[in-house]
Amino acid sequence: MNIMPLALRSLRREWHLPELRTLAASLVLAVVALGVVATLATRIERGLLASAAELIGGDVGISAPQTLPPAFADEARRDGLRTNHVASFPSVAFHDGHSQLLDVQATDATYPLRGTLELADRQGLTRPGHAPGTGSVYLDHRALVALGLQVGDTVQVGGRDLQIAAELVRQPDGGELFALAPRAIMSLADAEAAGLLGVGSRARHRLLLSGEPDQVQRWRRWAKSRTLPQGAQLITPEQAQERMRTAFDRASAFLRLTALLSALLAGVAIALAAQRYARRKTPEVALLRALGTPRRRVLALLLGTLGALALPTVALGIALTLALAQGAWLVASQLFGNVPTELPLLPALAAAAVSLAVLAGFALPPLARLADVPPVAVFRASLARRVRRFDVLYLVPLAVAAALIWLQSDSLKMAGILAASLLGVAAFAAALAALLLWLARRVAPGAHPALRLGLAALARRRGLSLIQATALSLGLVALLLLAVVAPSLLDGWRRELPADTPNWFVLNLQDDQRSGFDDAVRKLGAKELNMLPLAVGKLAAINGVPADQLTFTDPRAKDWVDRQLRVSWAGALPPSNQVVAGAWFAAHPAHAEVSVDTMWRDMFHLKLGDTMRFTIGERSLDATVTSVRQVDWSSFRVNFFLLLDPAHADTLPHTWLASFYLPRDQADGLARVSRDYSNLSLVDVDSLLDRVREIVQRVSNAVRWILGFSLLAGALVLAAALASSAAERRHEAALLRTLGARRGQLRVAAACEFALLGAVAGLTAAIGAAGAGWWLGRAVFHIEHFVPPLGALALDALVAAVVVMLLGLAGTRRVTRTSPMRLLREG
Repeated sequence: MNIMPLALRSLRREWHLPELRTLAASLVLAVVALGVVATLATRIERGLLASAAELIGGDVGISAPQTLPPAFADEARRDGLRTNHVASFPSVAFHDGHSQLLDVQATDATYPLRGTLELADRQGLTRPGHAPGTGSVYLDHRALVALGLQVGDTVQVGGRDLQIAAELVRQPDGGELFALAPRAIMSLADAEAAGLLGVGSRARHRLLLSGEPDQVQRWRRWAKSRTLPQGAQLITPEQAQERMRTAFDRASAFLRLTALLSALLAGVAIALAAQRYARRKTPEVALLRALGTPRRRVLALLLGTLGALALPTVALGIALTLALAQGAWLVASQLFGNVPTELPLLPALAAAAVSLAVLAGFALPPLARLADVPPVAVFRASLARRVRRFDVLYLVPLAVAAALIWLQSDSLKMAGILAASLLGVAAFAAALAALLLWLARRVAPGAHPALRLGLAALARRRGLSLIQATALSLGLVALLLLAVVAPSLLDGWRRELPADTPNWFVLNLQDDQRSGFDDAVRKLGAKELNMLPLAVGKLAAINGVPADQLTFTDPRAKDWVDRQLRVSWAGALPPSNQVVAGAWFAAHPAHAEVSVDTMWRDMFHLKLGDTMRFTIGERSLDATVTSVRQVDWSSFRVNFFLLLDPAHADTLPHTWLASFYLPRDQADGLARVSRDYSNLSLVDVDSLLDRVREIVQRVSNAVRWILGFSLLAGALVLAAALASSAAERRHEAALLRTLGARRGQLRVAAACEFALLGAVAGLTAAIGAAGAGWWLGRAVFHIEHFVPPLGALALDALVAAVVVMLLGLAGTRRVTRTSPMRLLREG
């Protein structure tokens, strides 16, 4: 017997069966759900690196506190790379008796290599530009307002009079995300002529490069093989988005969660359709066995039919994945300034491989069991459905689901939460359905005739009823997680950055300036003003062991010991901080106490009761670790790794660090405050906040878009679950109508049956989605005080139960309208 031609003929003959079409549709959805998200994530990662190259002004570079050796630029030119020399330093600008500290960037004529330098003329019209020529300078709006200047005026920088050629709107080296002082760009030749880059200057020199990827990689390998000058470090695009890492990690987790739930829904639909297909094939397999076909050939025929279905279906899924991913990228790329990237093929192929594993894992057990149908089942159908011992093949779907969760979640914590939640939902649904069936046997005899028929049908098909209830519950919990919990999580994330999130930070504020500065910014409309003391020191010892004699297993610890520490103190626990061990400071502790962040606890292996010695100025302070805090570093509030108790820290030498929210239209007024308090450094993070909010909005749109696939997968699960007992229900309906049952009675009985199944599935799904959502919000997405929307979950669970009942009734319409004789002949 030639297996493949026979398998193809079997597939062509059976293609009209709803089970095979459900299998095909589920497989396509699994490929598309996984493939689109994986392809989109890969392109976003590439686009992120490309946009990060724009943020650093090149594809790669090197930075040092002194002029770089010519060998680095010479090697770059030999590799065919373009070069740009930049020096950054602080300098004071003067005009008409006014002065303003500037963050100056001096560059040669090739600036910028990547990205766009956006300038504005005297009328405010913007245009792309290049580096300023000798004798000219670009100033940003804050600098122009602070000095009372306009484009075309003259300003003194570094002792040289320079003409303001344009207003600096945006520069491609990260300045738009984080600005410590008003910015200026001048010619590198002017800076050298003014002596601003001589020995002892505070300039930081950079060599930026751009070119083809292979040329860039070749230079990077060469630079890494060299000994870098003292204090020098490579500048790479991978480092440019570190401020955004939490936001992008969270975004990735949301997208992976939605794709994973869609794929699991498709897997459940595949399992149900395969089981129904196996039952339909039982007589045919029994006949083949009766004609002498060995079990091995029967199994090969079944697997060949499945393979013949899978290959073109997966090819269709890959084509749809690439097409939809391309369309999605046209929307998602707006987040990165429409950075072009090529369409990657590997994620779609990987999704196809994973989807084939899902198909094999969920469809193999019922088909493999089908090959064991005895030949005598041709004469006695009951023998084909005899109860068998536990088969290890039924562990395959669980293993495949666990592997899918692990691979797609990319997080052990998320994988564990999802796996535990889904297993809990399945167990609870099965237990609740079993309780319902137990009650059905006892309540049915005295119930209404229609209800009695519905309860009897559930009890009679005990195994199928349990499978239906479990499958419906798993499908509904995934849909509720996607449709209700995921948007709620996104809202929680959005609420972490309300409109009045602090967008300005102030450094170097002195004790005698606090009151005046407070009044000045409040007159401008500042809100959420928060001030914390800031002391700079060193870690001297832990538990009496000098810091330079400590041994560390964490490589970060040595770096923290060598650098200066910034510590603060507060009487009350600051916002975005949560004590996870120990207790917060008492009002007047007998000895100095310190609260450490969880990262420091893990890095230095600290525990409650340990002592730490700090050297701050000429003072030395021994403090006992009395609490450990979990700090939300994505909150854009002032946070510290180390907090001392104020009773012992108030006398330490310190300045103040302030943060506040100021409406954009009032930002110009800060120029006057900056002139009055010339020692202060004002840090603007408005652009950074806008970037994070934009990410949240884009992720919200992406999740809603992927939800479309999930709804299709959920519809397939509902259809497959409700159709799994269609043959038995059709045969029973024919018998009941032969015995005189009316169509109305059968419809009411079916409504009762499906309403009970829907109630079990809806209740289980609501509880499971609420528990899983709360768990995910706290443990994976770290959204404080997140509570799932219980009202929306309860309402949607009720709606889901009604939908299940209506879909079930719609599936029985054909049965009730067909003559009993025809149904019996078909059965």
